Amino acid sequence: MDAIVLLREDHKTVEKLFKRFEKTDDDDTAERREIADQVIEELTVHAWIEEQVFYPAAREAAPETADHVLESIEEHHVVVWMLSEIKDLDPADERFKAKMSVLMENVRHHVEEEEQDWFPDVRKAMGRKRLTELGEQMEQEKRKAPREPLAVPSSNR
Repeated sequence: MDAIVLLREDHKTVEKLFKRFEKTDDDDTAERREIADQVIEELTVHAWIEEQVFYPAAREAAPETADHVLESIEEHHVVVWMLSEIKDLDPADERFKAKMSVLMENVRHHVEEEEQDWFPDVRKAMGRKRLTELGEQMEQEKRKAPREPLAVPSSNR
């Protein structure tokens, strides 16, 4: 699978989880916790493979995307810290839903920028063969990626 297709699939998976969360009732704390835990794992692994594999390769192949990459890393910084807070927050806490809402807004903004603003430039610069190689590398990296949000490099920037 090519790297951009893989990232878009991850984006779709997370969006489905967000929609499930948005449909929960305030008394569905167990379901909210379950969904939030899935979101935490998905986004942690996703941020890891982007930062470890995709962003460096994108920057090398399409140097004009450097500003997009740097902005994306800063967006990851905010997201992984939010994930770490949500991870330790009781879903019955009045702030839980609010934190998830802010997280969803941030992630949706990030996804929109990636998919519309710079994935097309990266695709053009890399080509199918390189994107497929990168996709395979990212698949391998997913298996060994941490599940702890603060293990993602951008959390320390």
